[in-house]
Amino acid sequence: MTTQAQLHCLCLLTLYLTTGYGQEGKFSGPLKPMEFSIFEGQEPSQPIFQFKANPPAVTFKLTGETDGIFQIQSDGLLYHNKSLDRETRAVHRLQVSALDAQGNTVEGPVPVTIEVKDINDNRPVFLQQHYEGSVRQNSRPGSSIGTLTAHDMDEQDTINSVLEYRIVDQTPKVPQDGLFLVQEFSGILQLVVQSLRKWDTPQYNLTIEVSDRDFKTLCFVQINVIDINDQIPIFEKSDYGNLTFPEDTAVGSVILTIQATDADEPHTGSSKILYRITQGDSEGRLEIETDPQTNTGYVKLKKPLDFETVAIHNIVVQAENPEPLVPGVQYNASSSTTFRLTVTDVNEAPQFFQQVSEAKVSEAVAKGTKVGNMTAKDPEGLDVSYSLRGDKRGWLRIDPATGEIFSVALLDREAESLYRVQVVATEVGGSYLSSTAQFHLTLTDVNDNPPRLVKEYTGLFFCYPPKAPGSLIFEATDDDELTFRGRHFTFSLGSESLQKDWEVSKINGTHARLSTKHTGFEERVYNIPIRIGDGGRPPLERTVSLPGIILAVMFFRMKRDKGQHNAESAQASETKALRN
Repeated sequence: MTTQAQLHCLCLLTLYLTTGYGQEGKFSGPLKPMEFSIFEGQEPSQPIFQFKANPPAVTFKLTGETDGIFQIQSDGLLYHNKSLDRETRAVHRLQVSALDAQGNTVEGPVPVTIEVKDINDNRPVFLQQHYEGSVRQNSRPGSSIGTLTAHDMDEQDTINSVLEYRIVDQTPKVPQDGLFLVQEFSGILQLVVQSLRKWDTPQYNLTIEVSDRDFKTLCFVQINVIDINDQIPIFEKSDYGNLTFPEDTAVGSVILTIQATDADEPHTGSSKILYRITQGDSEGRLEIETDPQTNTGYVKLKKPLDFETVAIHNIVVQAENPEPLVPGVQYNASSSTTFRLTVTDVNEAPQFFQQVSEAKVSEAVAKGTKVGNMTAKDPEGLDVSYSLRGDKRGWLRIDPATGEIFSVALLDREAESLYRVQVVATEVGGSYLSSTAQFHLTLTDVNDNPPRLVKEYTGLFFCYPPKAPGSLIFEATDDDELTFRGRHFTFSLGSESLQKDWEVSKINGTHARLSTKHTGFEERVYNIPIRIGDGGRPPLERTVSLPGIILAVMFFRMKRDKGQHNAESAQASETKALRN
């Protein structure tokens, strides 16, 4: 308690001595919204304001963005116990409340805003400690090399954050010092005195300073002098003579090595050489790859050679740099070379115009119908003979002279809907070389399969004597192609004489129910014919038989010896199974 009283007296004394106001003056007053401005970096335990409150208030409470810096005493004296830092928080938003003896709020809370005012307490910092730039050796004074960027965390757009740049040192100082300039406020680095020559000095190192009113920071800049492209590539030979290769030479083969040299700085865009074919290869059969270390060019086959298309290629190659030449320098005859490529003939197999041919016909086409055609051409102009391979069902034949394909048997989509065979083209005479292609024949469906039962129904069973009419369910299908509408069969009894005893009712497009119409059946086996129609084009129907529908007492009698309860359970189970 003594310490708190001493601090209070000290704060009031400080207020009085520094401001000339007493306790009831400028730095004290009633509880109301307040705004204060305080410079960052001030010593801690500095008083800010003393709030007054009317009874029953006896103490004060401080909340908000205190950051452990701001405190308020019970008598309303607001102060800060640590130095403020604008870069951490520029504005502190606090709330002050007056409390009674029980801790209840009787006034407030009221907002108290404390703005932290900036001082120059942050050193400027470069975004990079080391920079690297370049300048061409023919660049004129005033050419920009790059921009240096520094940042100051002090308040922007104030005197504390104004930065100035200057060059502290240049190494080496040849041909003179002061070759470069950094603009004072923008940080733009420029060449200012004269053009540079790489053979004099290939590299300069600068020390550059950035400063505000109180602090300075250095960075280092390396400037490389870059060679200009003032030398053209020169071929070692202007003509590489005659080359002869067969037309079946493998793609990717190197057919010639060429060489040009460039006197510019090695391993730069000014001395690197790219080779380009400018004449004699309109179909793009050749390409040239460059060794990046030696600038050696390797002429390679990009596409197969073709004697029948072009037998002789007169090739012109141009050597160029990826970097543009300086004004006034141009490529000339020394940067080009020639060679002649002669292609020799090789006997080649016939070539099909299509590697896969597809056709579609109805499965009901007549024998002898033309279903497709495949042709090939022999590069040497020889006649071609055609044959089939893989005709495992014997459905097709091919005209050996024309390549026309015909059906020679009844086609069946249900046996094979996509029929694949190979067509072989063989040259007549010569080496009898041959090549193959694929022929795919798709068969479209016709309604040529009558309905049938989906399975063989055997062992159908009703107990005798029947106590009530019974029924069983059966399913039909056919082998034709299923359409998007699905199957829609019709069902009826195969004989009108059965209608007094039996009934067929349709469940859906594929299922029907056969039911007994009374209970007066004899104990024997019944075979019931069912007529099923498909409604197709043309419509087809078939009469099937549900054989062996047994009405017998056998099952019941087998169970009788085991008790009446077991017999009735077995009979119910059997009937349920039949109905399912």
